[in-house]
Formats: sequence, structure tokens, C-alpha cells
Amino acid sequence: MLESLSVKLQKVMRDLRGESRVSAKHLEAALREVRLALLEADVNFKVVKEFIEKIRAQALGQEVMQALTPAYQVIKIVMSELVALLGGDSADLHFANQPPTVILLVGLQGSGKTTTSGKLALMLNKQKQSPLLLPVDVYRPAAIEQLQVIGKEIGVPVYTNPAVESPVELCRLGITQAKNMGYQVVLVDTAGRLHVDEALMNELRVIKANIKPDEVLLVCDAMTGQDAVKSAQAFHENVGLTGVILTKLDGDARGGAALSIKSVIGQPIKFIGIGEKYSALEKFYPDRLANRILGMGDMLSFIEKAEDTIREEDVQRLAEKIEKDAFTLEDLREQIKQLRKMGSLRDIIGMLPNVGPLKGMNNINVDDKQMDHMEAIINSMTRQERRNYKLIDGSRRKRIARGCGRPVQEINQLLKNYDQMRRMMKGFKGKFGRKLMGKLPF
Repeated sequence: MLESLSVKLQKVMRDLRGESRVSAKHLEAALREVRLALLEADVNFKVVKEFIEKIRAQALGQEVMQALTPAYQVIKIVMSELVALLGGDSADLHFANQPPTVILLVGLQGSGKTTTSGKLALMLNKQKQSPLLLPVDVYRPAAIEQLQVIGKEIGVPVYTNPAVESPVELCRLGITQAKNMGYQVVLVDTAGRLHVDEALMNELRVIKANIKPDEVLLVCDAMTGQDAVKSAQAFHENVGLTGVILTKLDGDARGGAALSIKSVIGQPIKFIGIGEKYSALEKFYPDRLANRILGMGDMLSFIEKAEDTIREEDVQRLAEKIEKDAFTLEDLREQIKQLRKMGSLRDIIGMLPNVGPLKGMNNINVDDKQMDHMEAIINSMTRQERRNYKLIDGSRRKRIARGCGRPVQEINQLLKNYDQMRRMMKGFKGKFGRKLMGKLPF
């Protein structure tokens, strides 16, 4: 997510910190690099110009230039303006005083609207909001069936009526069903087009006028760059958006749309899609993304992910094993499974601050297949070997290698890493260790 921009901005900040005094010349050079980095990341050029001018106006002030730590003052300004550019504060969904809350999801075809409907439904379901999915795309083949499949997988009901072909009538009947059955939220998955056209906008305007939704959320593909900003403008002008959901921020997109949309349409990004799993939808926090872009990490999201995927009793059991020096390869296998639940290794490492002993970790080329290989190696061991790794001699290592299809060198490396991990964990003893384990996923 915005990886190239992050690398370039972090370099600019490092160069600034390397100066004992920051002159106007140093600042202009840094701003030039920031401008280029933003433009290359596909941020709207008008947004970039305004962003740079705001930083320059503050950074050239007498208080900053004469401060004892001018470089850090400038970095603080960049951080503050980046948060403001991304939207300032996080934005919550607006819920109706009288249920059901109606959320209208709009967007172009291929933006991930139907899948995002399911992701948002799952999130609301976890929050005890009792959602109902309402597909009204009567044009795209199997669109309604697709949402039915998603609803079944995530355990959320889907309202359909094959006898009705009018999207407006489907909305009316679905919302009535929600009221009668006591559902608290209705998620309306509307039709899309390959591009913005008048027929689509007319239909959305009619639907909105008839159902008066509490939220109109645009589902936008971050990988389309400035096209995402243009479509957001068109939808906002025609339908009136209350927020945006950016999808595919885990891809190779330059991601400038995330830094442009709020400034261009004046409506907040409320959620971001960061993967294919139905659980891979997160509330958008501008300050957290700004922290990650500037290499300061996102420990709050890291801890929230850990708390969301790891049970308290598992943490306690692991802490007890560590205290007794009884952490086995079976336990390591369980921790690999827990890490997988939290997301990709690259995403997890991206949440860690790029400072101190963690400096440079963001540049490590990680492959999630490594975790698969580690699990396969452990699965190829006998129960006795997993519980007492010292039994694994040369011949056993060759047998394990044949069983998992990995070279003996990888078995050697795994056992070496495991032994180092056990030694490190001996320091996680006592009350402090238990407290620390409560904040870590491994």
C-alpha cells in the first residue's frame, strides 16, 4: 500500500534529519522531492500543489527555522498535513435513529462492490448490527446469485425476489422485509457499469429518492489511480456521496487515489479493502496510514489485529509454556496459524515502526509461502520430534525433507531459528513477560 511513496518520503525525512541546520535551500530541495514522490504515486496535481504550499508556508516560519530541531519540526508539519490530506479524523457510519439503517453501495463494474458488500456485512455482523444484504443488480448475469453465495459463506441473510425485475421495487420490498424481521442494517448492492453513464446515474437517483438511504458509499478501486478520483467526482455530483470505500489497497497500485479523493470530493474515506478475504476490510484511520507512509509504523492496528484473532486463553497458555521452558514445535505451528489469521507477513511488517531494532524490516522481501513451508516441515515430523526437537538427527532430517518436499537446509534453518526463539523467550518470564505476551501474536 503506497509502498513506493513511503520509501521516497522516508528518504526525504532521513536527509532532513541529517542536517544540523535546515535552511530555505534545504527545505526547497526536500519539498521538490516530496512533490515528485506524490506525483509519481498518482496523487492529483492540484492536491499536490496545495499540499506543498501548506507545508512551505508553515515550515518557512521563523519559529521553525530558528528552532533547536528544525528538521523534526518540518517532519512534524509534513505528518500533520498528510493526516489532514487523508481526511483528518476517522469517519464513522451514520446509523438511523429508527432501524433499519439503509446503506446504498454504488460504484463502477469491477470495483469490487458486491464482494465489499459482503465484507461490510460481515463487519457489521461482528458488531451485532444484524445486517441484511439486498442485491438489486438485475442486469449483470449471476450478480444476485454471487451475493447469495457470499451471504451463505459469511452467515448473513440475503433478500431476493425472482419475480421482481425493478431495482426500485426490490429496494422497497427488501427494506420492508428488514423492518418486519427486525434487521438493523440493509446493505443495498446496486448495479454498476464499465464507465459512468447517464442511465446508471438516473437509476441511482431514482433509487435514492425512493429509499432515502442513511449512507451512500462509493466503492472505488484504488488501482485505477486518477480514474478513481474522476469517477468519485461523477458519482458525488450526480448522487451525493456520504463516504468512500477504497478497495485493492493491498495491490501494486501507486495508491494516489487515497491521498486525493477526500480533497477532491470533500467526503471521507470510511473503509479500506486490504485483501481478498471477507474479513479484509478495515475502518480507515488517516493518522495511522500517514504513520505507515512516513515509516513510523501502526502499532494500534497491529494490536487490534492481534486482539481480534487471538483468544486470551491462548495467550495465557502460551505464557505458561514459555515460563516452564516448554515451548515446542507444535506450539510454533500454532503461532504460524495465528499469524496467518492476521494477514500477510508484508502487511504485518508494514505496521511495525521503521526505527531502532526494527529499522530496515520494511525493506525485507518476505514471502507468505515461507510460512506454508515451515508448517509443512513441522507436519512431516513425528509427534515425539515436535515435542523434543533434540531427537532430530541427520537421518531424521533427511526423512522430514522427503516428507515435506523441502531441502534439508530448510529443516536445518527452521530448527536453528526455533532454538534461538526458545532462548529469547526465556526472557519473557514473570509478570512483565505475561503482560508483553498479551500484546504480541507470537
